[in-house]
Amino acid sequence: MGKGGKGEAAAAVAGEGENMAAWLVAKNTLKIMPFKLPPLGPYDVRVRMKAVGICGSDVHYLKEMRIAHFVVKEPMVIGHECAGIIEEVGDGVKHLAVGDRVALEPGISCWRCRHCKGGRYNLCDDMKFFATPPYHGSLADQIVHPGDLCFKLPDNVSLEEGAMCEPLSVGVHACRRADVGAEKSVLIMGAGPIGLVTMLSARAFGAPRIVIADVDDHRLSVAKSLGADAVVKVSGNAEDLAGEIERIQAAMGGDIDVSLDCAGFSKTMSTALEATRPGGRVCLVGMGHNEMTVPLTSAAIREVDVVGIFRYKDTWPLCLEFLRSGKIDVKPLITHRFGFSQGEVEEAFEVSARGRDAIKVMFNL
Repeated sequence: MGKGGKGEAAAAVAGEGENMAAWLVAKNTLKIMPFKLPPLGPYDVRVRMKAVGICGSDVHYLKEMRIAHFVVKEPMVIGHECAGIIEEVGDGVKHLAVGDRVALEPGISCWRCRHCKGGRYNLCDDMKFFATPPYHGSLADQIVHPGDLCFKLPDNVSLEEGAMCEPLSVGVHACRRADVGAEKSVLIMGAGPIGLVTMLSARAFGAPRIVIADVDDHRLSVAKSLGADAVVKVSGNAEDLAGEIERIQAAMGGDIDVSLDCAGFSKTMSTALEATRPGGRVCLVGMGHNEMTVPLTSAAIREVDVVGIFRYKDTWPLCLEFLRSGKIDVKPLITHRFGFSQGEVEEAFEVSARGRDAIKVMFNL
C-alpha cells in the first residue's frame, strides 16, 4: 500500500484485476503476489508504477532481512525509487490530474513533531517510508500515496529519470549539508551509485573541481566519464592511508574544501577527515560501518566541521529542475533494465547484488 501502509497480500483494485507486487517473504526470497491497496483518501492519488529502481538497501533487506534496527518481521513489498502515472485523484488534490507523470517522494512524515514543524521532516520519528519495515514499498502495479509527495515530471524528463530523483536526492541533500558551491573543491570517497549522484550534484551546485576515490577501476572509469576532474584508486588497507591522502591532495592540486564520504567506512572517513583543509567540512553520507575509529581530535584542532545526512528533505523540485535543464544527466547511470515478472525480478536483484558493471538496475512496469 504505498501510503506507507501495512497490509496483507490479498484482494484487488476494483474492476481492474489483481494488483501485484514484489514481496520480500524470506532471506533471498522475493515473490510476486497480490497486494491490496488502501481506500483513496481525499488528499491521496493512485499511481500506476512505470519505473522502479533497485537501491542497495533493497538488496540488503533481501540478503539480511534487516538494516540496523529496522527488521523485516513479516512479508513486505520492496522498492522505493519510483515514478508512475496518476490513475485516480482524491477530491482534495488540485495540483494533479489523471494521466500526469509523477516522481514519488517515498517518506510520509507526521507533520506534528518538532522535527517536522522545524522543517527537518526527514528526521521524523514517525516516518512511514517505502520498504522500511513495517511499511510496504512501491515495486507494484499500483500504489496509493499522498498527492503532495507526488511531483509532476517536466515534459522532457522520462519516467526512469523521475525514479532516479530518489537516489539523486541523497546527493543533493549531501551537497546542501556540506555547503558545496562555486568556490569549494570537492573530494568524494566512493564511486558507487550514491557517490556518482553526489558527484553529479556537486557539479550542478557549482563545484569547480571534483576528485573521486574508490577501490574499483571500473567505477573510477565511470566516474571519469561522468565528469570527475581526477580519480584516485585506493585500497582497503589502513596502512596505505598516508600515501593515499598525499595522492588525493596532489590530484586536487590545491586545498580540499569539502569531502563527502559516500562509503562510510573507518578508512574512508579517516581519509576524508585528514585530507580536508583546516576549516573545511566533511559530510558522512554512506553507512558502511555502524561504528568507526577515526582521527577526530586531529580534525577538531583543525576546525574541520563534520556533518551527517539522513535521507533528504525538500529535494524533488530541485532534482527535477536539474534534470529538466540538463545540469544533471542521470541516464548513463541506468545500466540494466528488467520487466516485472517473477523471473525478471529475481534476476534483477541478482544483477544488482553482484555489482560489477551494474550501477542502477531499473524495472519497467
